[in-house]
Amino acid sequence: MSAPFVSIVEVGPRDGFQPIEQFIPTAQKLSLIDKLYDAGIRRMEATAFVSPRAVPQMADAPQLLAYCGDKPGLDVQVLVPSQRQAERALAADARHLAFVLSVSPKHNQSNVLRTPRESVEDFRSIVAMLPVYAKVRINLATSFDCPFDGSVNPDEALDLIEALAEISPDSEYCLCDTTGRVTPDRVGELFMRAKARFPQIERWAFHGHDTYGLGVANALAAYHAGVGVVDSSFGGLGGCPFAPGATGNVATEDLVWTFAKMGVATGIDLTRLLDAAEDAAALPGACVGGRVRDALGAKAPLAEVV
Repeated sequence: MSAPFVSIVEVGPRDGFQPIEQFIPTAQKLSLIDKLYDAGIRRMEATAFVSPRAVPQMADAPQLLAYCGDKPGLDVQVLVPSQRQAERALAADARHLAFVLSVSPKHNQSNVLRTPRESVEDFRSIVAMLPVYAKVRINLATSFDCPFDGSVNPDEALDLIEALAEISPDSEYCLCDTTGRVTPDRVGELFMRAKARFPQIERWAFHGHDTYGLGVANALAAYHAGVGVVDSSFGGLGGCPFAPGATGNVATEDLVWTFAKMGVATGIDLTRLLDAAEDAAALPGACVGGRVRDALGAKAPLAEVV
């Protein structure tokens, strides 16, 4: 009997790099992507197709996508917030789109200048123009908590999923803890309610941040609710501009270590991953997090000489 398996989506090259103000040279990004691939990462959110004026760090999205597309067995997804950016991504030969919208109206307006329902219609247009080979994920930001309004009513998330599922039940639906303020009980409860209400949706994922040190616990709550896909970022790269003291996404190395101790396979080599995470932590201006990298890198104290 094979061991249980969880698919980890490495989002560091997008969610982790995005808030770093100093532009990371494209060659350096590619080198880090190489290290992640060599560690066994086989699904990656490599970049985002967004306005280069709004997010200069993502200006080299076409180059990154082209480079990653040549790696055998690597499922490369790219974030798109609108039909226009989806068109850019598809023109650059993207084969896996991650469409993002927010449950919270204020957050969606801040992010993409639309109401959530307007974003739903944008998604409808994207699905209509998709090539037959393209895959889609839906990232539902602020599924649990909004940086402007606080706790989000679960019914709001479920109602938005219902509108999206009428358009594309075959997409992967990712519930996102955007602020890192949710607790494991709420993560598990929302996934259980969503899976019961939408049996036609077969693919679910969780995206969490580690602002209050609950990133791993929340990921485990999703896993125990039957979710087999979890996002994370090497070195805990990221950062939330709305939560003082926030770190980024849950660290990939923390998840790999935890799942390994539980007997759950990820296909990722922790030693090689830690090497990549050390390089990530050294990026100028990077906001890093996680625990495993520091714990395994600590040296035992020298024996006291009597």
